[in-house]
Order: sequence, then structure tokens, then C-alpha cells
Amino acid sequence: MKKNKVTLFIDTTGIREARVAIEVNGKRYERESSSAALRSQAVLPLIEELTGDASIQLSDITGITVGEGPGSFTGLRVGLAVANMLGVLLEVPVNGKKALVTPRYS
Repeated sequence: MKKNKVTLFIDTTGIREARVAIEVNGKRYERESSSAALRSQAVLPLIEELTGDASIQLSDITGITVGEGPGSFTGLRVGLAVANMLGVLLEVPVNGKKALVTPRYS
């Protein structure tokens, strides 16, 4: 059985908003949070909402693309940290590259 191509997009480069999208075999689902003060807290709930919208699990994600800027330092750091964490946990590439460190589980 062929596995679906599922790409997660994270964009925290905006001053006041965080945008997240999931694309499943070309069909795109998007969400946006416009609370600047809570941007760092909005990304994971947005991802959770989108996986529900697309009827997928996090484990179905096959790649992650994160906005690289320009943008505020804190905004970029939030998006990159979430993307890298998910990339390592799901063992999928972030912006086309696999993690340099393989996690060790006890």
C-alpha cells in the first residue's frame, strides 16, 4: 500500500500571527492564530486542530517545511524549534534534511 505524502508547514515569521498548514496528497488544510503574545503557545494546538481536520495522525507526516525568515528572532526560533523537535520525534526531514542527531530512547 502506497503511503500518503503528508507535509506539515509552519510559518512563525509574521509579527502577529502563526500559520500552520498540512498538505495531504495535494489537498491543503490551513489554520492561523493572530495573537502575537501567544504565538509560541499557538503552534502545537494549531497542528493538533489540523491533524483532526485532515483526519490524520502526527505519525502520518512525511516531511516538515518551516519558514526561515525574514522575521523576528523569537518568531523564527519558535517555528524552528517546533519543526526540529517534531522532525526528530517523527524521524522525518525538516526543510528536506534529516536531523543530525538520532535520538536514543532508554
